[in-house]
Amino acid sequence: MAHLIRHKLTNKLTNAAHTVSNKSQAKVSGVFARLGFQAATDEEGLGFAECDDLDYDYRQGMQMDVLQGEGEEGGHMEEGEGELDGDSHYQRDGTGPRPSSLKIAGGSLDEDKPKITSWEAGWNVTNAIQGMFVLGLPYAILHGGYLGLFLIIFAAVVCCYTGKILIACLYEENEDGIKVRVRDSYVDIANACCMPRFPALGGHVVNVAQIIELVMTCILYVVVSGNLMYNSFPGFPFSQKAWSVVATIALLPCAFLKNLKAVSKFSFLCTVAHIFINVVVIAYCLSRAREWAWEKVKFYIDVKKFPISIGIIVFSYTSQIFLPSLEGNMQRPSEFHCMMDWTHISACVLKGLFALVAYLTWADTTKEVITDNLPSTIRAVVNIFLVSKALLSYPLPFFAAVEVLEKSLFQDGGRALFPDCYGPAGQLKSWGLGLRVALVVFTLLMAIFVPHFALLMGLTGSLTGAGLCFLLPSLFHLKLQWRNLLWHHVFFDVAIFVIGGICAISGFIHSVEGLIEAYRYNIHD
Repeated sequence: MAHLIRHKLTNKLTNAAHTVSNKSQAKVSGVFARLGFQAATDEEGLGFAECDDLDYDYRQGMQMDVLQGEGEEGGHMEEGEGELDGDSHYQRDGTGPRPSSLKIAGGSLDEDKPKITSWEAGWNVTNAIQGMFVLGLPYAILHGGYLGLFLIIFAAVVCCYTGKILIACLYEENEDGIKVRVRDSYVDIANACCMPRFPALGGHVVNVAQIIELVMTCILYVVVSGNLMYNSFPGFPFSQKAWSVVATIALLPCAFLKNLKAVSKFSFLCTVAHIFINVVVIAYCLSRAREWAWEKVKFYIDVKKFPISIGIIVFSYTSQIFLPSLEGNMQRPSEFHCMMDWTHISACVLKGLFALVAYLTWADTTKEVITDNLPSTIRAVVNIFLVSKALLSYPLPFFAAVEVLEKSLFQDGGRALFPDCYGPAGQLKSWGLGLRVALVVFTLLMAIFVPHFALLMGLTGSLTGAGLCFLLPSLFHLKLQWRNLLWHHVFFDVAIFVIGGICAISGFIHSVEGLIEAYRYNIHD
C-alpha cells in the first residue's frame, strides 16, 4: 500500500511539472496554431496545453488504477496512440496529418503533377523579370539620369529580397526547429496575417491585386504586339487594333494549358528570343559608341515623369505572384534562394547595360519603346522577334491568372461561388474552357480601348507592382516571422515598406494624370 501511495504521489508530481511545462510551451506553440497562423490567442494556447495534458495523461498512465483491469481497452489505446499523438502534434506545429482536402492538395494529386527543376523555375522567373518591359527602361533613364540607373539596381536587390521573405512566410518551425511548409500561396500568407478577426480579408485583397496585375500584364503583351506589328509593316492595310486581333487569335490555345511544365517550355523560348533582341540592339548601339552622349546623363530627375518611370522599373521586376507556385512545384525547393540570386543578378546587369547603352545612343530622342529608335530595316527584324517573345510570354501570367480565379471562385474548399471547372477525371469542362477563352478575349478588348503601353505599365507597376513586391511581403514578414527576425531584418522590412509606399502613391497619381492627358489630347503611343 505504501508503495502504491508513493507511486501515485510520484506520478502526480511528475504530471504537475509536465503540465506547467506544457502550458508555458503552449504560449509559444500557440503561435503556430491553425496551420502555423500567428494570430492564436491565449485561450487557444491554453486549449493546446489541455490537449497536451490529456494526451500525456493517457500515455503515462495517470489513471492506471482505473484502467488496471481493462487490458483490452488499454491495448486499444496503445494502437490508437499514434493517431492521438499525431493530432496533438499537428495542432501545435502543423507537421501532423492534414485535413482530407489538404491531403489531396499535397498528396497523391501533387505527385501526379510534373515537377520543375531549379533551371526551369529560373527560366520562368527570368521570363517574368526580363520580359518585354525592358524596352521601357531607357525611357526611365531619360527622365531620371543616373538616379534611374541606380533605381534599376535598387529594385533588383529589393525584389530579390522580398521574394525570399515571401517564401519564408510559407514556412514555420516545428518543435524540433525544422521548417515546415504550412501555407501554399500568397493568399494563405495574407489570410494568416489577418487571423483571427478577418480570416478571409487578406486573401481577398491579394486575390484582387494578383488578378489585376496578371490581367494587366496580359493586356500589355497584346498592346505591344499590335504596336510592334503596326510599326514594322506600315504598308499593310492593318491598323494597330487589327494586329492586336491577329495576335489574340494566336493566343487562344493558351486556354488549353493544364500545368506549369508546358509554360516552362515557352519561357525557355522567350529567353532565347530575349537574348537575340538584346544582342542586336546592343550591337547597334556599340557600333555608334563614338557618338554616345555621356554629357546627357545627369543627376537630375523630371519631377512630373520620373514617378511614372519608377512604376515602369518596378513593374519590370514583378515576379512575386508566381513565386509560391514556382517554389511549390520545384523538385528541390532548397535551391530556391540560389535561383533567385542568379536570376536577379543577371537581370540587373542586363537591364542596366541595356538601358544605359540605349540611352547613350539616342539621348533626348529616346522613345517609350526603344526599338522605335532603330533604323527601319533592323527594326522590322527585331520587332518580329519581340512579337514572338510577347506571344510566348503571355501564357505564364495567363496561366497564373486562371489558377487564381479557379482557386478563389471554383475550388475554395466547398465555399466556392461556382461549381468546379474540372470533371471527376480531371478533364476541363466545356464551360470552364469557355471562361478561359473569355479571359483571352477580355485582354484583347482592353488592349483595343487602352492602347498606351508606357502609361499602362507605369500605372500597373505603381498600383499593384509596388504593393505585391514591396509593401505586402515586408508587412507579412514582420507579422509572421517577428519572433525570428534580427534587428537588420526589421530595419530592411520597415524601410522597404516606407519607400515602396511613397513610390506607389506618387507613381499612381502621375500615371493617372498621364492617361487623362493622353485621352484629352488624343495622344497615341
